[in-house]
Amino acid sequence: MYIPKHFSVDDSNQILSFIKQYSFASIISLQDKLPVAAHLPFIVEEEDGHWKLLSHFAKLNQQWEAIENQISLVIFSEPHAYISPVHYTSALNVPTWNYVAVHVYGEVQIIREQKRVEELLMKTIQHFEPGYLQQWNGLPDKFKLNMQNGIVAFEMHITQVQAKFKLSQNRTEVERKAISTALKFSEKSVEKELGMLMKHNENH
Repeated sequence: MYIPKHFSVDDSNQILSFIKQYSFASIISLQDKLPVAAHLPFIVEEEDGHWKLLSHFAKLNQQWEAIENQISLVIFSEPHAYISPVHYTSALNVPTWNYVAVHVYGEVQIIREQKRVEELLMKTIQHFEPGYLQQWNGLPDKFKLNMQNGIVAFEMHITQVQAKFKLSQNRTEVERKAISTALKFSEKSVEKELGMLMKHNENH
């Protein structure tokens, strides 16, 4: 990913926090020499100083059949917003787009052991809706097994991370404040989030 110096982020805690908050992402791999993608929820774990991503495909999604042991790309890319030049102090400016994108590269391994698949589902529930865990535990074993048999769980061992936080760092403080304020008062929730992220980034 092309990342100008102004927008590059290498703080692992900041990146990890972003992935956990905006955990719905696109995984891209090659199948028959063509790029294919799926849109999945991910959880991230640290193990012995190394990160890995965990998720699952629907078994009917054929992307999983060729993904193992190749380097794949997962893209996390929220929030984002159009930035009007009215916020700049000079009229000699044009519109742009502010956004955050984290590209994660790694080798995918399919999780085949039933116990580990069940553990992955438990972790996924715990991450996204802890309150549902009791209901899940109370479901019939046969029903849960059928659900598990309909997915293909996997983990990606991360080899490279690229993080781009394009949040007007190349603009003046006055301009950044005008932009973040406008975003925070937007009627669009994604723009509000970006405004808050800009404010947080100023204090980071």
